[in-house]
Amino acid sequence: MSGKNDHWAVIAVSVLAATATSALSTPAVAQTLDRVRTSSALKLGYDPDARPFSFAEQGKPNGYAVAICNKIADSLRAQLNLPKLDVEWVPLSGDEKAQAIQAGAADLVCGAEPVTLTRRQQVSFSIPIFPSGTGALLSASAPLALREVLQYGEPSNRPVWRGSPARTILEHKTFSSIAGTTSEGWLSDRIKTFQLAATATPVNNYQQGIERVLDGSSAVLFGDMPILMDAAARSDNSGNFIVLQRHFTYEPLGLELARGDEDFRLAVDRALSQAYAAQDFRTFFTTWFGPPDEPTVTFFRQTALPE
Repeated sequence: MSGKNDHWAVIAVSVLAATATSALSTPAVAQTLDRVRTSSALKLGYDPDARPFSFAEQGKPNGYAVAICNKIADSLRAQLNLPKLDVEWVPLSGDEKAQAIQAGAADLVCGAEPVTLTRRQQVSFSIPIFPSGTGALLSASAPLALREVLQYGEPSNRPVWRGSPARTILEHKTFSSIAGTTSEGWLSDRIKTFQLAATATPVNNYQQGIERVLDGSSAVLFGDMPILMDAAARSDNSGNFIVLQRHFTYEPLGLELARGDEDFRLAVDRALSQAYAAQDFRTFFTTWFGPPDEPTVTFFRQTALPE
């Protein structure tokens, strides 16, 4: 009986070995660089409503992330030795971004997406393109105590977020955040953690949030800091708003691409690293955000990967 079992064991091992050999010899499904090399075309997604990172202007994509992706396209032409590389821009918003990557409708999403563990369950990310985080926009006529709590963490040198006088300042107020973003989750968590009798009301976009602050429906709008600043600056009522110079969270932004496509990710990261190290990057950055301060310069210096 034992000999018979040994016979079948040998057969099983042989079959498994043959299967493994076959799997190793089967060509992998062509990934992004293979397709780009064959078609001489690159599909770039962008969010038309994410100024200053990406937006539509006169029917064409524009913005910091869009310009970054144009640099990546130039780098891919050189890396792949292509005489030409056609770029197709695909407008995307909300959940369309991850779906487009997974479906192959876009090779890379050029927007303002924070790199989070939840997001990485669906897509992969390049090295960061911007040191962002949650900021706060409120009315210029907001009570000084509220501004002190949010800006400095305490009003008039007294404890905040719990106990008196924080409850007097923060409770029974409505705070807004952009639906579906990390700011929404952060705001809900803060209210729950400190057991505040405050209301969190999500909004669909920054313009809607600004209108709520303007008409007093919401005391504060929480969202991505640079987008808040840009939205406030472009508003007809820009003089009536304040964007506090404080990051409540640290959320570096990255470019989305397909999971498991390491060759393409390497090519993208190489292009970004070369762009950050270039002499003209400071001027490039200034076009969209003004002259970078020293922490921002340090961020890009440390983010760029060496060869």
